[in-house]
Amino acid sequence: MTSVTIPGDRPVTEEQARAEQERLRARLVLDEPGPPPGTGHVTGVDVAYDDERDLVAAAAVVLDAATLAVVAEATAVGRVSFPYVPGLLAFREIPAVLAALEALPGPPGLVVCDGYGLAHPRRFGLASHLGVLTGLPTIGVAKNPFTFAYEAPAAPRGSTSPLLADGEEVGRALRTRDGVKPVFVSVGHRVGLDNACAHTLALSPAYRLPETTRRADALCRRALSEAGPGV
Repeated sequence: MTSVTIPGDRPVTEEQARAEQERLRARLVLDEPGPPPGTGHVTGVDVAYDDERDLVAAAAVVLDAATLAVVAEATAVGRVSFPYVPGLLAFREIPAVLAALEALPGPPGLVVCDGYGLAHPRRFGLASHLGVLTGLPTIGVAKNPFTFAYEAPAAPRGSTSPLLADGEEVGRALRTRDGVKPVFVSVGHRVGLDNACAHTLALSPAYRLPETTRRADALCRRALSEAGPGV
């Protein structure tokens, strides 16, 4: 388990955080397809909070994209360094997620975030923020559509429908299991939307959520429960 170091020059107000989002958003790369599904490594990241102790734990779990076997994993735990503000959640989570990724023994490959990328009020959710900071290809796979409109996709696995903001497609609702509530996929950085959906399907052979998210969720919760009082 790694301890989280908070950069001294981090934004500390909502105004500073929104300005930082705007600055970083200019560096988004949206015209690359990304790695093919089923090749190389793919890494899930997720976070968990302990509000009573003001702690956040992040986990990064690397899977073999072809077999979905775990290749490596790492965790990081630290103090929450930014208040809860809708649309600015990345500033609460990024320090811990970066620390977990940096603790991995090798490159993570494609990174799958439990959250949003372009499906964000300012088109710069956690997956986009993380991708720009690291240069890695990233996607967001969320459990709900946030505030965006969509029509229910057809019942069969693999069916999709656009996730819309003022007529703009910012992601897709994707069925990963027949007749089960969809997940909501959006591009983060250096990956196309078609490919992001294909990766999500490849990572979800048996459950609604991708294996990357399922494994990272379990690991960060365990790290949080094992964190000592001196964190």
